[in-house]
Amino acid sequence: DLVAEVSVAEPFVYADSDGPRVTVVDFGTKFNILRSLSERGCRVTVVPGKSSAADILATRPDGVVLSNGPGDPMSVPYAIEATRELLGRVSIFGICFGHQILGLALGGSRFKLKYGHRGGNHPVKDLSTGRVYITSQNHGFAIEAESFPDRDVVITHKNVNDQTVEGLAHRVLPVFSVQYHPEASPGPGDSGYLFDRFVERIRRPA
Repeated sequence: DLVAEVSVAEPFVYADSDGPRVTVVDFGTKFNILRSLSERGCRVTVVPGKSSAADILATRPDGVVLSNGPGDPMSVPYAIEATRELLGRVSIFGICFGHQILGLALGGSRFKLKYGHRGGNHPVKDLSTGRVYITSQNHGFAIEAESFPDRDVVITHKNVNDQTVEGLAHRVLPVFSVQYHPEASPGPGDSGYLFDRFVERIRRPA
C-alpha cells in the first residue's frame, strides 16, 4: 500500500470559496490538480486516501475527485469500496490512479502493462470526437476494456499506441475518468477542458 506512504494524514481545506464544493481523495495528488480546481472557483477540500464514503460525504461535496497516486490499485481495497459506496450519490472525476479505482469500483479488472506509460507525449483518442490529445502519463497498470459486467460503462478514450483504456464514463451515473494527467505541470495543457466539464456538471445554481 504505497498510498498510505504519500497521502495526507488529516483533511484540510486547500481553497475556500462560495463555488462548487469539491473533495479530493488524496492517493498522492499532484498539487496542480488542486490548483486547477481552485482556479475554476471551487472550494477544495483534501481528505486522506483511507477515507470512508461516510467521511467523504461528511464534507458535503458537490463533486469528488479521485486523485493520481502510486502503485497497484488492488493494494487499496478500502478505496475501491469507498468509491463503490459513492456511486450514484455524488459526481466523481477520476484521474490516473483514481481512474483505475473508479474502474474497479464499477466492476472492472486491471492488468499490469508490459511497458508502463511514462512521459509527456502519449497520444490519446477521444472516441466520441475522434480528436487525438497529446497527454502526460505515469502508470504501470491499466483497466481491462472487456471486463465490465455493467453494459452502461462506456470506454471514452483509448491510447493510440497500444489501444489500452484511457477514459471511462457511465451512461446513467454521474462519473467519468481519464488515465492521463489533464492538469499538466509538467506536460501538455490541452486536456484542461476536463476540469471545465467536471465543474460545469457539479456547479450549484447561483
